Amino acid sequence: MKKTLLAIFTFGVSTTMAQFTDKITDPVEWVNPLMGTDSKHELSTGNTYPAIGVPWGMNLWSPQTGKMGDGWMYTYTANKIRGFKQTHQPSPWMNDYGQFSIMPVNGLKLNPDARESWFSHKAEVSKPYYYSVYLADYNITTEITPSERAAQFRFTFGKSDSSYIIIDAFDKGSFVKIIPSERKVVGYNTRHSSGKLENFKNYFVIQFDKAFASTGVWDGKAYMEGTNELQTNHTAAIIGFKTNAGEKINAKVASSFISAEQAQLNLSREIGEEDFAQTQNKAKAVWNKNLGKINVEGGTTDQVRTFYSCMYRALFFPNKMYEINGQNEIVHWSPYNGKIMPGYMFAGTGFWDTFRALYPFLNLVFPAINKEMQQGLINDYKEGGWLPEWSSPGYSDVMVGNNSASVVADAYIKGIRGYDIETLWKALKHGADNEGPITAVGRKGVAYYNRLGYVPYDVKIRENAARTLEYAYDDFTIYQLGKALGKPKAEIEIYARRSMNYKNLFDKESGLMRGKNEDGTFQSPFSPYKWGDAFTEGNSWHYSWSVFHDMAGLVSLMGGTEKFVNKLDSVFILPPVFDDSYYGGVIHEIREMQIANMGQYAHGNQPIQHMIYLYNYGGAPWKTQYWVRENMNRMYKPTPDGYCGDEDNGQTSAWYLFSAMGFYPVTPAVDQYVLGAPLFKKITLSLDNGKKVIINANNNSDKRRYVQSMTLDGKLYSKNWISHGGLQKGAVLDFKMSSTPNKERGNKAVDFPYSFSTDNK
Repeated sequence: MKKTLLAIFTFGVSTTMAQFTDKITDPVEWVNPLMGTDSKHELSTGNTYPAIGVPWGMNLWSPQTGKMGDGWMYTYTANKIRGFKQTHQPSPWMNDYGQFSIMPVNGLKLNPDARESWFSHKAEVSKPYYYSVYLADYNITTEITPSERAAQFRFTFGKSDSSYIIIDAFDKGSFVKIIPSERKVVGYNTRHSSGKLENFKNYFVIQFDKAFASTGVWDGKAYMEGTNELQTNHTAAIIGFKTNAGEKINAKVASSFISAEQAQLNLSREIGEEDFAQTQNKAKAVWNKNLGKINVEGGTTDQVRTFYSCMYRALFFPNKMYEINGQNEIVHWSPYNGKIMPGYMFAGTGFWDTFRALYPFLNLVFPAINKEMQQGLINDYKEGGWLPEWSSPGYSDVMVGNNSASVVADAYIKGIRGYDIETLWKALKHGADNEGPITAVGRKGVAYYNRLGYVPYDVKIRENAARTLEYAYDDFTIYQLGKALGKPKAEIEIYARRSMNYKNLFDKESGLMRGKNEDGTFQSPFSPYKWGDAFTEGNSWHYSWSVFHDMAGLVSLMGGTEKFVNKLDSVFILPPVFDDSYYGGVIHEIREMQIANMGQYAHGNQPIQHMIYLYNYGGAPWKTQYWVRENMNRMYKPTPDGYCGDEDNGQTSAWYLFSAMGFYPVTPAVDQYVLGAPLFKKITLSLDNGKKVIINANNNSDKRRYVQSMTLDGKLYSKNWISHGGLQKGAVLDFKMSSTPNKERGNKAVDFPYSFSTDNK
């Protein structure tokens, strides 16, 4: 069985097997890093790359099929590899920073177009902790295994007097130095794609185990044989060897944002005298420890593969930017002032995507790492003056909202402690009450929002309705945190009032959210199918549900539970028509909705991903149960085209992970998860506090996707939600599944999940 599975992972072929799995003992072997890699600019099936790394590692590695600067560094349909790149890229749309590549060749091939080699997925092994590929043009096999800030390479050469390894530090300003006496190459790269970064360098050191037969450098145009040092726009170091057939040359690599000396320290600390197999075994053990926090039983092979492949994706970003110096102190290079500063720092995440499920997933399963992330946010604020909304690294001027508020509030409300929450409280208020130096920090249009209760449509602030809805939810999370911190009512009541601002955009005529002009009239003409304009990467049918904190209020606006449920049904009944006039063409998110055949439901992007769970607020939880399973079945596969849109830094994966467990965090910053129905017959979640959550659904199957009844710790349970606090004490959830819905369960208002307007506050 295991050999068969490994072959499937290598080739990226989907083979659904009918049998159900037993308890998983080696979860990392179920991961397919190629899931989502069959993507392109005009159609995303994940926009992922086969990341070779460890959870939250500072560096990742990937084979590179795209040209330098191409965000699609690896695409499954490509035939040639041109290098193996150290990457920090969270998304092709954000691109990369601090990258360099290593490429073995036979014969002096300098230009990247000339040095690329044909390869086949049949001779490729892709795992989280190990990658191997045969470069056919050179008869060379490359293997990689990682640590947090370092990696080992192993190259198997053929017999040749002209074997070379090219270290390409890329353009935009770089440096290389070859030290033959130490069999070492050092250098740095300054290339980055987002913002203005002061004193930014990604330093690297590469230690080889074989003496160099020749050396030289390349400036992007000319080769300088025998020259061992170069600093210019584009540099590369070329080292030559005489090799025998089957000879292996090993290279140990590490990097640092701080200094070349720190890169050497990182190498010594993380790899030192280890051989390739030792580093590989350590990386595998780290993955199994983390993936093993959730054990699934009784799923099909494809379901198990999808689950652990999604979990793998959820454990990369935000990634560590901090390092441990020679005095064993935690330090980081600051993207805000260019200095070396004390404490934690993370990068590579956009809160617009990840506040919804990724951070709640960390709070439930990996609270220790999110504690570090919260400490990193404190340093973001102290060094930059604002909390980042998209860090890659530092401040990136993309997307909308002030959703750092949700990320901060949810962590504290879910019980994470041991950091300076008072500074974060100040940061949240500062971000909520002020417009930032760029549109993606603070609140663009805050003066309008505070005066009118919405950001107007006609004042040239793009995506104004989306901003209004997200600001209202963010105000709610600030209120929730203030209440948890015991802040005086006079200080926090304003955020409670502003959290109701979503009502200002509700259009009774269409029953949907609609942009509103400064004079109080609604935008006209209005099409609920128009993407963008008043909304962000979506339309009114997607954003009208963005009242995460007060569904009871939205139900009331829509005319009661029956009309609310009918409106939810309409999302799936309507055809996937669209108006792309705002963009002037079909963006990939539109295309992904259109081809999914689920009406106006657009799971490939974040704004509507919680919508399926909203039937629980209208007394029809069985419809949630149906559509959750339908969505998992249709939209996720453990294959190169396995996602239905951008994976987005763990968010789309976290949706699957929660949904497979049977619940979802519709309202981060509230101590509740809204129930769906579990995917597996049994799931065991091992919490950091030593407690276990066991989710049983013994008679679960694709036909039996409805919850007939449920018990919590042996007692019949009818509510449509469970509490985070209750799970933290350890819990056993038993679901009795049925092929027909139980329409009498969870249909009373007393069973509905949290809504702010019905909370006694």
